[in-house]
Amino acid sequence: MTTANYSKHIANLLADYTEALHFASTDKSAIAAVLIHSGSEKHYYGDDRGVPFQAFGHLLHWIPVNRPNQFIYFRRNEKPIYFQLIPSDYWYEQNIEGEECWADQFSIVKLSSLSELADQLKKLSHSDIAYLGQGDDLAHSLGIDERLINPARLLAYLDFSRAIKTDYELDQLRSANQLALKGHAAAKTCFLHGGTEYEIHMAFLQACNILEEESPYTNIVALNEKAAILHYQFKRKSNKEQGRVLLIDAGCRIRAYGSDITRTSVSHAAHPVFRSLVSAMEKLELELVDQVKPGQAYQSIHASALRKIAQVLIDHDICSGEQEELLNKDIPQLFMPHGVGHLLGIQVHDVGGHQSDHQGSTLAPPENSPALRNTRIMEKDMVFTVEPGLYFIPLLLEAERDSSKGALINWKLVDELYPCGGIRVEDNVRVQESTPENLTRQFE
Repeated sequence: MTTANYSKHIANLLADYTEALHFASTDKSAIAAVLIHSGSEKHYYGDDRGVPFQAFGHLLHWIPVNRPNQFIYFRRNEKPIYFQLIPSDYWYEQNIEGEECWADQFSIVKLSSLSELADQLKKLSHSDIAYLGQGDDLAHSLGIDERLINPARLLAYLDFSRAIKTDYELDQLRSANQLALKGHAAAKTCFLHGGTEYEIHMAFLQACNILEEESPYTNIVALNEKAAILHYQFKRKSNKEQGRVLLIDAGCRIRAYGSDITRTSVSHAAHPVFRSLVSAMEKLELELVDQVKPGQAYQSIHASALRKIAQVLIDHDICSGEQEELLNKDIPQLFMPHGVGHLLGIQVHDVGGHQSDHQGSTLAPPENSPALRNTRIMEKDMVFTVEPGLYFIPLLLEAERDSSKGALINWKLVDELYPCGGIRVEDNVRVQESTPENLTRQFE
């Protein structure tokens, strides 16, 4: 960790939270402090086995501790407090590994129970403390005013602000991309040597030296026709038909910040048209990255992706007609039903993607692309994914076989390409004043 950048990051948070508390305060509920809760451990229904824990993003924004019942307390003009709760319980780890710089940024108070936290808060005054996090019952037990439990204006302000990254955050995102690319290289090698989905998945994890639960999301490892399932979650352990296509969507997490990278690889046995499509989509994705610049709506990148995909479909004889005709009939959406990307940071699909201001106003995605997760105006140091795709999804295409849209589709070729599944190419991109920074490609 770069101590100087982390110090600047905390200074930035202090300023943001000071402004956020002022913004969220009203005559009826003035807010001078906030208590942020990482969350509580949960168990599967009817079982005593714990659900894998994921800390609340706004706590991780301060300190990368992915443990239950951790708390950050911030009051204006005071040094923030990290309430580090480690229950006296011999079943569990009795230590939280920290970094030296934490002591410079926080007053660290160690607790062994939630009742001790209640005692600490009594010393700090309850009347003006807002609570952010899961668990209204806990907030009530701590004496938090009902009106100050997850106040909407405060959350909206903080969600909106998180899209702009500090130098410390950019450092983590670069490292997360660099590490994940080692996994992608190992996964491709395993694929080309005939590996199963399970073996490819394990090759990725081993190359990154991580456990599956340490990943920012569940890896998508899809061979052949399964590449047409956007969030395919299974890992087949057999490979009866030699893998011709691999679509792998996998990332790594560094100090709570996750990368999100997708690559599509083909073997020499893949359909020649599909091989050409992969090359076309790789070129198309880089062209979209080049369009990233401040002041433009992210929807412009999505609209450009649809336009370019329409031309790819025509160029490969998958569709007939003119580009405008395909766009007017929403035909590209049959082949790319998802949005072209999303905000990225502590959460893979990070918060505030549809917000248009600190007040929480939202801007819905276009009617013809309801799955677009980001409608923000691009700003300097905003980070998001750019991930165009082109898939052969029977569920979507077969419904149009006898329609006016279907009349423009080369069904003979589509039938041949169904076994190939689909293509997605995804990079993580930072907005800069001039040339965008491709956080992924700089390490390839």
